[in-house]
Amino acid sequence: MQINNDLEKQFQAQITLEFESSLVYRQLAIEADEQDLPGISAWFNAQAEEETEHALKFIKFLSDRGNHANIGAIAEHNVKTGLTPVEMFEAALAHEQKVSASIRDLYRESDAAGDLESRPLLNWFVEEQIEEEATVSEILAHLKMIGNDGSGLLRLDRDLASRQPALDAPGE
Repeated sequence: MQINNDLEKQFQAQITLEFESSLVYRQLAIEADEQDLPGISAWFNAQAEEETEHALKFIKFLSDRGNHANIGAIAEHNVKTGLTPVEMFEAALAHEQKVSASIRDLYRESDAAGDLESRPLLNWFVEEQIEEEATVSEILAHLKMIGNDGSGLLRLDRDLASRQPALDAPGE
């Protein structure tokens, strides 16, 4: 069952936002790497991969429904250079909150259109965003606890290096 044109456009906007998210995380990885924080850089790179996978899930969903996926213009990121690790994760959290709001809006629009078939995918993304925000918030809290303790930052950097993207969305 095809999605109506207006809802299709909103799904396409979400695809674009997911790719934008990937680029934001790539830039944050560069910023971490510039500060010789390879673990934080690896964490951001893994997150970038996950965001790309999210975009691909939406693309597959539209295709499976007989609709056309389209990547729109990706906005230039607003990640500054020279960010502290705390500022990097504050930027990551703000971006995740933006994505969460977009997913909620897409869910509401899908419901308003009576598109019940979108619910399983969107339910997964709602849960995913809860996890995303919680994870980034926890790392941010740890960084704030560490403060100016260089050895604490290096321990956290080492711990974050082990992160691998975990993907388990419906339809895989």
